[in-house]
Amino acid sequence: MPKTKSPRKGSLQYWPRKRAKRIYARVRTWPQSKNSALQGFLGYKAGMTHVIITGKVGKNTQDISLPVTVIECPPIKIIGAKFYKNTSYGPISVSQILTQKLDKELKRKITLPKKQAKSIEDIKEFDEVRAIIQTQPKLTGIGKKKPEILEVPVDGSKEEKLNYIKENLGKEIQIKDIFSEGQQLDIHSITKGKGLCGPVKRFGIGLKSHKSEKGRRRPGNLGPWTGAKMWRVAQAGQLGFQQRTEHNKWLIKISDKPDEINPKSGFQNYGAVKNTFILLKGSLPAPKKRTIILTNPLKPNRRIKGVPLINYISLK
Repeated sequence: MPKTKSPRKGSLQYWPRKRAKRIYARVRTWPQSKNSALQGFLGYKAGMTHVIITGKVGKNTQDISLPVTVIECPPIKIIGAKFYKNTSYGPISVSQILTQKLDKELKRKITLPKKQAKSIEDIKEFDEVRAIIQTQPKLTGIGKKKPEILEVPVDGSKEEKLNYIKENLGKEIQIKDIFSEGQQLDIHSITKGKGLCGPVKRFGIGLKSHKSEKGRRRPGNLGPWTGAKMWRVAQAGQLGFQQRTEHNKWLIKISDKPDEINPKSGFQNYGAVKNTFILLKGSLPAPKKRTIILTNPLKPNRRIKGVPLINYISLK
């Protein structure tokens, strides 16, 4: 085969390339939407399959095969509220309220308070309020009980946000209450960790001659002997287990009938889907069983719209 040549891989936009601090992502920007109350949801990646939809190719209508990712979305719970006050140094937390009825699995994540000193009605001075939600991995078959806890903003005015949290405190929220079929989503996740990797795999540099004196899979030059070393030279280091965001993923289907998607033996390395699931077009940067954070699109693509007609879902 001919020797292929290409520019060095590895965007300097993601720097430094180090391991993420926790197993699920940190969302820095929450896009607002008029269609939902909570601005995000959490699910677990189950695997991939393909579907056949009826779509347009040019002026013709025909069957199109699409790869899709299956995300299991058990209901989440609103367990509290966190209040912020705006200052010249940015928003500062002033108070936090938790519901009286907390799941026993939360002891695996946080220290549960023995007694609640205040109620939501006692908090008067605040500028922003966010809902504290928890996942329920015990409802899935991934063999995990420790929940994830996340602060999620709520749409609406200050009073509307507070009323929504009051009405749903301690209650379960379904993904159908937040997102709808045919819309776009931004996904935030932690990629699959691959540990210490050399520069050939990590950045895609070419192999040196077989007569090379100091290694064939190393960079040819690290920079001058004296002075600062060039930090942009491709070297060995951590690959994977890093936070990534993918924008404008097409939400093809939301269903609470797992039999429509479950293979006979379940998904490989995951098992059977037991709760409401969604189908997203394309792949996601995460291994199976990992937590995926779903949010409204920051910059939606106008070309992606409509609910597709699904003719076939592969169960193989």
